[in-house]
Amino acid sequence: MIEQAAEALILERATHLDQLADKLREDRVRRVIAPMIAGEGWLENTNDLPAPDDIQYVIDLGLVRRLGMEQGRMPVISNDIYREIIPRELTVIMQDGMASRPARPRYVEPCGRLDISKLLRDFQQFFRENIKSWSGAFDYKEAGFHLLLQAFLQRIVNGGGLIDREYALGRGRVDLLVRWRYTKEESNGEGREQRIVIELKTIRKNRAPDTVLAEGLRQTVKYADDSNADEAHLVICDERPGRSWDEKICEREEECGGKIIRVWGM
Repeated sequence: MIEQAAEALILERATHLDQLADKLREDRVRRVIAPMIAGEGWLENTNDLPAPDDIQYVIDLGLVRRLGMEQGRMPVISNDIYREIIPRELTVIMQDGMASRPARPRYVEPCGRLDISKLLRDFQQFFRENIKSWSGAFDYKEAGFHLLLQAFLQRIVNGGGLIDREYALGRGRVDLLVRWRYTKEESNGEGREQRIVIELKTIRKNRAPDTVLAEGLRQTVKYADDSNADEAHLVICDERPGRSWDEKICEREEECGGKIIRVWGM
C-alpha cells in the first residue's frame, strides 16, 4: 500500500514534485546530481565541478542531505521518493520517444515472468543505434547511459512491477532491483515476485577493463545476495574513445562467489 501511494504521488505530479523537476534542469543542480546518478565522484568530471555554493544550494532545496562524519559527509539523495522521481523526471522525454519500441508483452514469458535477457539484448541494439542522437537530447550527458537504460526499463516495467534504485556519489556503480509481479497459472491466482538485480558500471579511459569487471562482479554478487535476487546482471558501458561497437558489444556468463552473473557489454 505504501508503494502504491508513493507511485500515485509521483504520477500525479504533486505541486512540489513538479517544481523540483524544474530545479533539476538548473546547471548548479546538474553539477551536483549528475555524478550521483552515474555513481561517480565529482573529481571524475573535472571540467564541470560543483562549487561549494552549488552543493549548499541543492541541500537547501531538500534534494540531497549529507551523511554523518563517519561516512565522510558525502551527499546522498534525501529520501526514497526523490531517489525514484529524479531519474524518471529526467527521462520523461526519452520514454515518450520510445513509443515505437517493442511493447511490454514481447518481454513477458507465457508463465508471466519477465525475460530480462531479451530486454537487455534489445537495449544493446537500441543503445547502439540511438546513443549519439539521445546524448544531445537531455541535460545530464554525464549520466546518459544510466538514464537511457533506466528509461528503457521504466517503460517496460510500468504497471507490472517496480524498480528500486541505489545510487550515490562515489559508489562506482548504480544498483537496480527490478521487482516484477506475476501470477503462475498453477498457483490458483497466488501472486509471485521475480527479483532481478542489474548492476551498472562504466569503463573510462583511466580505468582498466579487467579491474572494472572484477569489481563489478563482486558488487553484483553482494547486491544480489542482499536483495535475495532470482537472477543478476552486470551491464558495463565502455566509454573509452576509439573503441568499435564490435569490441564493446558482448553477452556472456561469469561465475563469482558461487553465483552465475550474466555480463552485458555496450
